[in-house]
Amino acid sequence: MSKVRFNDDFKRDAVAQITERGYPVAEVSQRLGVSQHSLYAWKKKFSQPSGGNDKDAEIRQLKRELARVTEERDILKKATAYFARDAK
Repeated sequence: MSKVRFNDDFKRDAVAQITERGYPVAEVSQRLGVSQHSLYAWKKKFSQPSGGNDKDAEIRQLKRELARVTEERDILKKATAYFARDAK
């Protein structure tokens, strides 16, 4: 089995999908055909230092969480309306 070598640009793009776009490591790993272990190693190597980006990272994480919670709320509203309609 031959070992595939990825260039640094490919690795940085893969890390960006995880850190900036918020995709799960498992999904990126499967989509790109690399191991999760490699992605974690690349993330450690290519991630930006956490000096001034802590607030930016927190904001991105909070926005993702807000979007998830808003979607859950909308689903629950629709379910409530559906079941209230059936109860009449």
